[in-house]
Amino acid sequence: MAEDSDLERTEPASPKRLERAREEGQVARSTELSTFAVLLAAAAGLWMMGASVMGQLSVVMKNGMRLERALAFDSDLILLRLQQQAFDALLALLPLLSLLLVAALVSPLLLNGWLFALKSLQPDFKRLNPAQGIGKMFSLRSLVELVKAIAKTLLIGGVAAWVMWHHKEAVFSLAVQSIDSGIAHLGKLIGWCFLVIVGSMLLIVAIDVPFQLWDHARKLRMTREELRQEAKETDGDPQVKARIRSLQREAARHRMMAEIPKADVVVTNPAHYAVALRYHGDAMRAPKVVAKGAHLLAAHIRELAAEHGVPILEAPPLARALYRHTELGDEIPETLYAAVAEVLAYVFQLRRYREYGGTMPQPLQEVPVPEGLDPQSQGAT
Repeated sequence: MAEDSDLERTEPASPKRLERAREEGQVARSTELSTFAVLLAAAAGLWMMGASVMGQLSVVMKNGMRLERALAFDSDLILLRLQQQAFDALLALLPLLSLLLVAALVSPLLLNGWLFALKSLQPDFKRLNPAQGIGKMFSLRSLVELVKAIAKTLLIGGVAAWVMWHHKEAVFSLAVQSIDSGIAHLGKLIGWCFLVIVGSMLLIVAIDVPFQLWDHARKLRMTREELRQEAKETDGDPQVKARIRSLQREAARHRMMAEIPKADVVVTNPAHYAVALRYHGDAMRAPKVVAKGAHLLAAHIRELAAEHGVPILEAPPLARALYRHTELGDEIPETLYAAVAEVLAYVFQLRRYREYGGTMPQPLQEVPVPEGLDPQSQGAT
């Protein structure tokens, strides 16, 4: 049962999956939103510029119906007149066409912003599969599109019938108006009626956009196994990462052990902790910790120090304090300067005695550390 649930697409798409889908051109699209935006721009343009456009087109039509004697005997003049008429008509419609072009370019921004995916332009022969096409015909999306088409027909048809019935008197009044005023009034009337009819599509858009967003998210859902696999690809396999960390720790341990023969002293607990210190007054501001360890690692540090003749000093409070409050490669804290200085002074005296003889230095009985630095004094184990 657990394996079955892991293979069901119940999880929301990850950001990586959404980005990959966007690169492939798979985004939520609403043709109703784009159509509504273009038609709304057209209706608004007709409502605001309808009278002006109709007036200019009427002038073009009047000029086109004039037939001068010279035109009847010269085909070149007729072609020039046609070109001029076409240019004047285009010029009259240019503001409206520009508004439609802007609406067509801006409408995709309302849902997904600009998107240009080369992969979506590549041929996909799977779309030629008849079985897949038949499956789409009986899919949930096809059912929704059918219901949406019926709803659009009923809604827009009903609103259009109501608008025409509501403005029937204005339409009949056009017959008693002059040609110029009637054409201007007709342009404004068409624009207003078109605007009301297109406005009724807002209900279809309000339903279609949330559905398209939900349907797009549903198609991109992932299984739990896919999420785990993606996490492995993104962050790396946990087992591989653990192995890398283990190798890094091992390499760090080898580097640490290589520094022990160069240490000046190893301070021990004596059994639980061991901290190796090194100090060169010309190159260092304060002694540095070159190795540290507890339990088995501490025993290994002591053995290696003994093999290379590095002095080993039992100072339990100092060893515990150094182990707790320093990191490998760090200088010792200022609060331990005095205690470590006492240890190093003894070590340097011992080294001088071994090299040149003389009076053997007295062993250190106890090396006190400032209150609060010894973990054991704070009740720590």
